[in-house]
Parts: sequence; C-alpha cells; structure tokens
Amino acid sequence: MIEAYPLAWPESYQRTQRPDRSRFNTTFNSAVNKILSEINLFGGTNVIISTNKPVRIDGLPYATAREPDDSGVAVYFTFNGQQVVFACDKWDSTKDNLKAIAKTIGSMRGIDRWGVSEMLNRIFTGFKALPSGENKKWFDILGVSENASRDEIKKAYFQKAKIYHPDNQETGDNDMFIKVKNAYDNANFN
Repeated sequence: MIEAYPLAWPESYQRTQRPDRSRFNTTFNSAVNKILSEINLFGGTNVIISTNKPVRIDGLPYATAREPDDSGVAVYFTFNGQQVVFACDKWDSTKDNLKAIAKTIGSMRGIDRWGVSEMLNRIFTGFKALPSGENKKWFDILGVSENASRDEIKKAYFQKAKIYHPDNQETGDNDMFIKVKNAYDNANFN
C-alpha cells in the first residue's frame, strides 16, 4: 500500500544527494492544485501525493507543516489502467519538487495534444509504479554475487539486456529489460 505520509519513494528511483535551490515562483497550495489539475486534465485518477509532510484528513499534505529534511515528492496515480509514479527530489523544498512534477505532467499532456500519443504510451512504460511485490536486489536480478567485480557485473548486464531487449523477437520483455537496466544502474562497483 502506498502511503501519502511518510514519503513512499519508488524503490528503483535514485535519490539526489545535494538538492538545489529552484527559481520556481510558487506556493505549496498552488503547486498541489496544479498537480491535481494536470493529472485530472490528463485523465489520471486515484492520486496519492506522498511527502514527508503530515497529511490532512483528505490525504493531501499540510501546506503549513515545516519543511522536512527530505523534501522529496512522489506522485502516484492511475493512467490508462496502470499505476504510474513521478518522483522528484532535485529541489530543496517540497513545493518546488511538486511544481517540477506538475510542469512535467503538463509537458506530457502536450505530447498527447500534439498527436504523438504512441510516444506517450512508450514513455509511461518507464513510469510504472513498481515494485511488483518481489524485492530482488540488483545482484539477484543480474545473477551475480553482491561482491562481483565491475567486469562480472558488466558482462552479466549485457547478457541479460540482450535477452530481454524489447527488440528481441524471441525473448524480449520490456518490464524485465527495465528491471535489468535499473539493477545495473544500482550496482555497487568494487
């Protein structure tokens, strides 16, 4: 179950180590309202805005709560029958991360309006709200030991990527390809 509070950051998304100060000119309430509006116009439903700010009875974060140490935001919603997630922690305030997500969704609505909706469906493949219940570690997905060398990790990645690449007519599997790519991105190179 995805919770609005505390922050339910998507497992496979990397975190920003040093968030920047943004130049967005927004308030917390206007950023939340913009996200809800953009998702509604997009046709999304079942919105959960997850932050480290406590939530009101309606499930939305309190605007007046102090800025948490972790200003990350994850916005989960249903789009075309699939749960998707947008997450941002690039900025040092929750309101600015909310604004960045709202602007991103607005841009994606433009893709749909401009008639390139197949591109939109391909983009959303990468925004599926994983996990699927299996919490496999990167080394399990790649089939190497946790202490594998850089060369072993690279070799395993290229073998698996070749097998699961969506262009492979026999064994292609886009979801597995994404898992393999994320596993490689999260690998601990010794």
